[in-house]
Amino acid sequence: MRLLVWQWGRRGAGPRYAVELADGLRGVAGVEPLLSLSRQSEIMAGPAAPACDLPVDTYDGMGDLLARLPRLPFQVRGLADRLAGLRADAAICAMPAPLDLLMAAALRRARIPFAVVVHDADLHPGDLYALQMVLQRRLVSRADAVVALSRHVADRLRGQRLADGRRLILTELPPLSFGPPPPPPRAHGGKLRLLCFGRLLPYKGLDLLAEAMGLLGPRADMELRVIGSGPESSVLDQLRRLPGVSVENRWVPEGEVGAILAWSDALVLPYREASQSGVAAAAIAARRWVVATRVGGITEQLAGATLARLCEPTAVALADALVGLLAVSPTAPDDAAADQPADRWPQVTAALVRDLSVALA
Repeated sequence: MRLLVWQWGRRGAGPRYAVELADGLRGVAGVEPLLSLSRQSEIMAGPAAPACDLPVDTYDGMGDLLARLPRLPFQVRGLADRLAGLRADAAICAMPAPLDLLMAAALRRARIPFAVVVHDADLHPGDLYALQMVLQRRLVSRADAVVALSRHVADRLRGQRLADGRRLILTELPPLSFGPPPPPPRAHGGKLRLLCFGRLLPYKGLDLLAEAMGLLGPRADMELRVIGSGPESSVLDQLRRLPGVSVENRWVPEGEVGAILAWSDALVLPYREASQSGVAAAAIAARRWVVATRVGGITEQLAGATLARLCEPTAVALADALVGLLAVSPTAPDDAAADQPADRWPQVTAALVRDLSVALA
């Protein structure tokens, strides 16, 4: 099977997941993966850009995207011809992006069945791109199969009836690597380094984190960095005022993610709701501790991670979990080795191919 993996996002976890998925598929017998990414994506502009079989011009910003929309119908035939040249047997969208309906039309013209990986079935509080969810649902309605990364998302897709008439495949989000594993947690010998990383939106539970850190009070044995992009808010100001806490409200380029993870000893995910977490997947690959609340699909995602500490979504429970890390052996080498993050991809991709072969036959 020649299986095309496409993801046309410019930034974030989507292109990284597509690259890791294609790499994982290379280890599956009888599968030849192909990769399609946006030429404008950060990962393609980096020093270690992946080999891309079908690079596509997408857009440089919202204005450019709107200017390109009227021309999309005229691009279907040319894209279908390029797909035919790849001789792909099937395709899978690694994460929906704004121009995927163009790809869906071209795949139909080329008579190539396709599946869509759904990371989130619902908008989260604070999400600004409601149109993206509309486009995702239209893409799913045109797909031959739907892939969910957690039972939580699969249940929501069933509830929305988006999986009606097509095969719903359940898989998981394996660890996402942003470079070789750094030294073990606390190998630096200093205070405990906590990191809250990702989009700074209301559902991420930053208010819980601020309250938990306030309960802990000034401490000489831990520090917290909050890094990510989002609207300014009173919660961010509250975090900035806490001793030992710093806030960096900015977009983190692909090339900086590995270094930020390496700085940390533990990732803090104080979420109020979640489907699953790309940040948790990156933390496991970097062999960092993860302190996360038991919400949504996070619990099933971290069920087998020995470096994960789950707690109830309350400030008291979160504070207790953070203090509990101080009692753990400084480097915890046995725990770090036990996760073996690279071992999950072969199992996950082999099972995914089996299910896709049935669904897309």
